[in-house]
Amino acid sequence: MKKVFKSTLFVPLFLYMATMMGCSSTSSNEKMTHTDWCKKRYENAEQLFKAQKYGRSVEKLEEILSTCAGSGYMEQAQFLLAESHFNLEQWIEARGEYGSFIVNFPGSPFAETAEFRKAVSSFNMDYKIDRDESNTTTAMKDFERYLANHPNTPLRDSVDYYYNLLVDRVAEKEFQTGRLYLRMEKPQAAVIYFKEFLETYPKAKRRQEALFLISDAYMDLDQFETAREFLAIAQNESSEDKEIQKRVKKAEDKIVKAEEAYEKRLKKEAEKKRLQKEEKTLAN
Repeated sequence: MKKVFKSTLFVPLFLYMATMMGCSSTSSNEKMTHTDWCKKRYENAEQLFKAQKYGRSVEKLEEILSTCAGSGYMEQAQFLLAESHFNLEQWIEARGEYGSFIVNFPGSPFAETAEFRKAVSSFNMDYKIDRDESNTTTAMKDFERYLANHPNTPLRDSVDYYYNLLVDRVAEKEFQTGRLYLRMEKPQAAVIYFKEFLETYPKAKRRQEALFLISDAYMDLDQFETAREFLAIAQNESSEDKEIQKRVKKAEDKIVKAEEAYEKRLKKEAEKKRLQKEEKTLAN
């Protein structure tokens, strides 16, 4: 009877110990399996990226970021996710992921690349000349921040290239506004915008065009000498350009005709006033 009791007691104890050991083993295996799972997922995502299957790599990488915290694959996955969006030309998403990477992994060897690509993503976001220019402003700030953080960057020429294009965008809006006022026959407003354009953006690609248009605006205001001054600037700045010189000559002839018409108008108005004065004298 005692033997049966001992045996009966041993069996449940053995099962209990086996269960506990199994749980411990399972827990250990689950931890290892999770790391292996993350590693395998990352390797699959990396292969998809290398095969230029960026859309599929995005799915895998987002899954890793949501489930693999502490596995050692977060940094690589975050950067590769940003790169995938970049290659898909999903600029808003790319900028966001690069920004998250910079915040989460500031000491990463990829941090500088991420900051540069973040700025390039901003540059490529939708932009329309007649709409809000906030995307342009954002891109300019991103490039300025990049240069502030990496003053000795070997990418200085690339940054200057993008930044100058952004400046041209802002300048173009000023130019278009001035031209619009000129078309609306509001030469005084046009002068204000063109002068601001010429002073603020002395190297803008539209500079020559602005010089001719501000000359037209002053001509419409009957300020002929000032109109000639801006033509002279255009002529001096492009003295080797024969087409510009022809255009200057044509504009000068236009001013001469406008000046003659103005003189005739003044004479006509003076004559009209004289006659009105005579009629008033006779009536008295």
